[in-house]
Amino acid sequence: MMSHIFSLLLALLHPYYVSVTEIKHNAKAQSIEVSCRMFSDDAETALKKISADRVDILNPKSKAQIDLLLSKYVPQHVKIVVNGKPIVLQYIGYEFESEAIWCYFEAKNVRSVKRIAVTNNLLYAEHAEQINMMHVTVNGERKSTKLDNPQSSAAFSF
Repeated sequence: MMSHIFSLLLALLHPYYVSVTEIKHNAKAQSIEVSCRMFSDDAETALKKISADRVDILNPKSKAQIDLLLSKYVPQHVKIVVNGKPIVLQYIGYEFESEAIWCYFEAKNVRSVKRIAVTNNLLYAEHAEQINMMHVTVNGERKSTKLDNPQSSAAFSF
């Protein structure tokens, strides 16, 4: 019991900064589906840097404003190359989950995947301790890696 309390106190005293990016090849739809999970306060801090207007993700005065900011911010910080060709991420939307947001993107016309190279520096400008977890799934095979700021690149072969 005491160790659990100590761990909780330690977590409160030393916050952690983690995002999760899921990349999946949907063979049936011939697309790459990307979802990025970020703590809402961290995402808000990043979006404030690219917006002239007030940004409040939890209580937005305009969901369209948040959509626009996320559609700009994430593709600037998550770049994906499939089989040697860069793909263009199209913004789908976002949703809340507890203290975080999930942002969704898609790239169409991706028939097969042999190799995916990813550059992911989400929130690196906000936190020197930022960690970006990545999970890539192709044909049911899932591979994962962790990128510690400033490391921002990983490649996956299938």
